[in-house]
Amino acid sequence: CWRAILWNRLNANGYTDFQPVGTLAPAGCANDIPNDYHEGHGGYLATGIANNDQLPPWLAATNPDIVMMHLGTNDSFSASNTVSIILAAYTKMVGQMRANNPNMKILVAQIIPLYSPTGQCPDCWQRVVDLNAAIPAWAAGLTTAQSPIIVVDVWTGFDTTTDTGDGIHPNDLGNQKMSDSWY
Repeated sequence: CWRAILWNRLNANGYTDFQPVGTLAPAGCANDIPNDYHEGHGGYLATGIANNDQLPPWLAATNPDIVMMHLGTNDSFSASNTVSIILAAYTKMVGQMRANNPNMKILVAQIIPLYSPTGQCPDCWQRVVDLNAAIPAWAAGLTTAQSPIIVVDVWTGFDTTTDTGDGIHPNDLGNQKMSDSWY
């Protein structure tokens, strides 16, 4: 639901020359806007999207100018998905995005925490910390003037105890914080 909060805030502040695109219909949030299409596939892994070449048909169906990417949470559940494997998936997807639109602007999140440092999966927490630490250098290495990659810190200030109901999925407060970070 953070996307709908963001779209509403952008519109309220005079940013109206945009249209969300994606192959998925609005998420069913209380604050949804009409035509809030997106590509937020629940449960999908960045590695799966890349390895199965799922992104090109989504891009071809929607032809976005800007992509907002918050991926890696589900990958971080598994120790076999190392930071380098996740970043390789990101790299493949960036190539696919640029093949669709060489002028694509790509916003990549340093993703929200997963559980807590001492909660259900402290290894998951650390894997997200490690991924987030690697994202800025990865982005800097691939950014171009024509197709910049902008890192968005969605992690800082996000507390899984107060901002989720289960240590993973944002609640209303978490959605607001995510929207604030993207804005």
